Amino acid sequence: MSRCPRQPLRPLTEHERQALETTVRSGSERADVVARAREVLAVTLGATYKDAAAGAGRRSAEGVAKLVARFNRDGLAALEPHGRGGPKPTYDAQARERILAEARRTPDPEHDGTASWSLMTLRRALRRAPDGLPHVSTYTIGQVLHASGYRWLASRTWCETGRAVRKRRAGTVKVTDPDAEAKKKSD
Repeated sequence: MSRCPRQPLRPLTEHERQALETTVRSGSERADVVARAREVLAVTLGATYKDAAAGAGRRSAEGVAKLVARFNRDGLAALEPHGRGGPKPTYDAQARERILAEARRTPDPEHDGTASWSLMTLRRALRRAPDGLPHVSTYTIGQVLHASGYRWLASRTWCETGRAVRKRRAGTVKVTDPDAEAKKKSD
């Protein structure tokens, strides 16, 4: 027995019918969107929900019933993916910026216990700080640093890819590598 009530599909407008047929024939549309369009068209032509699911390469008549209910309510927008899946991100943009601010700060050997940052020392500093993140993991710190363009160097510290401080006769100079973006993408 079905767990969700099965609503009949409302009559399609000519625009909706054409859009569904175009989507089904499309070679560049996402496969899940094409499958949903096939299911709705099959139900329009009188197929059962089970047959519509099988015709689109799916197994669940329940999924077709939910799709029909969404299509009745939202129209063609029901074909698009409606969820991202997975758990919600634990750390928002503000927390990620806090991690980056700590990584950009030069560590104090007396207070931080290190002269250069590692993931463990960054984690310890972030957990101890009054405005820090008490449950942050080294994995999260590494992901945030990597996504922001930082790479682990052989000198055992994190630094921003494509930027370096060089000593010159006139003093220290910040040097930027013009190919930094290409190098980030190849990692």
